[in-house]
Amino acid sequence: MFDRLDDLLRHYEELMGMLSEPDVANDPERFKKLMKEQSDLTPLVEAYKQYCKAKQDVEDALAMLDEETDDEMRELAKEELNSSKAKVEELEKKLKILLLPKDPNDDKNVIVEIRAGAGGEEAALFAAEIYRMYVHYAESRRWKVETLEADETGIGGMKSVNFMVTGDGAYSVLKYESGVHRVQRVPETESQGRIQTSTCSVAVMPEAEDVDIHIDDKDIRIDVMRASGNGGQCVNTTDSAVRLTHYPTGIVIYSQTEKSQLQNKEKAFALLRAKLYDMEMQKKQDAEAAERRSQIGTGDRAEKIRTYNFPQGRVTDHRINLTLYKLDKIMDGDIQEIIDSCIAADQAAKLAKMGEG
Repeated sequence: MFDRLDDLLRHYEELMGMLSEPDVANDPERFKKLMKEQSDLTPLVEAYKQYCKAKQDVEDALAMLDEETDDEMRELAKEELNSSKAKVEELEKKLKILLLPKDPNDDKNVIVEIRAGAGGEEAALFAAEIYRMYVHYAESRRWKVETLEADETGIGGMKSVNFMVTGDGAYSVLKYESGVHRVQRVPETESQGRIQTSTCSVAVMPEAEDVDIHIDDKDIRIDVMRASGNGGQCVNTTDSAVRLTHYPTGIVIYSQTEKSQLQNKEKAFALLRAKLYDMEMQKKQDAEAAERRSQIGTGDRAEKIRTYNFPQGRVTDHRINLTLYKLDKIMDGDIQEIIDSCIAADQAAKLAKMGEG
């Protein structure tokens, strides 16, 4: 591990040298690439420098203990030794986490698809609440949210909704939300006061660029039509809605959220690219089934990951056995504690797997 860290430190110093060269500064594309590499390495390099200093502090404290005869100075040296040893252990763990292979999609924006599952109208209402939960969470991170497609019901529910979240590292955080979300509560329509269980599914897909997924023109049919449902002037009176049909997979995308046909077309293609890229990722993960099972909640879409129990005011994440009694705050977008716990559990599982190897 430390040979690798020494190599990375040398490479980091080379990068810093290259970035100061006039030829590199005059080549925007190369400069951007080197800056990204330097930025990615900075946390690791800083942690390694702190680790080396802590190791040196341990050696200095040991040398002081050997040399000192004064009781007070020896006591100070012992305190410094214990403090530095604890820091070495903490930084070693941090370095192991920073050295874990990075998901190539972690820096990407995401497209999230929420679909109402079992439970009829109550499931559609729950899907709409989960959508609002993510919107509030994204806003708290100062990320941008853009609705790509929504199939709303008359009383405020959503049969399905697709939206894009644009923000630094959005996929690295939201990928843990993929799976089946379950709600237990008494629906407003239930006169007997019985608790009903409903579900919705969440799929978090990294945004795919043209370089990630090539869509052949002959594989696509594009239909334009008037938008349906609630809409202001222009929306329902012009052929602004777009429907894409992808023949090889049978995927159909319908986009009508914008007044402009061109904007709806762009949104539809963004969603199609993300779905096709996601399918490729799922195929790859299926081929590496054991690896997928070792990850926390970024695999099986049919996995029941979380239960929201309204009568008890609790939320339970089943993957990591975490229960929190702050349902109102969570439904209002305060999901950072759950995500942090998922990330920690995922890192622990990967570190254990590395240890086995």
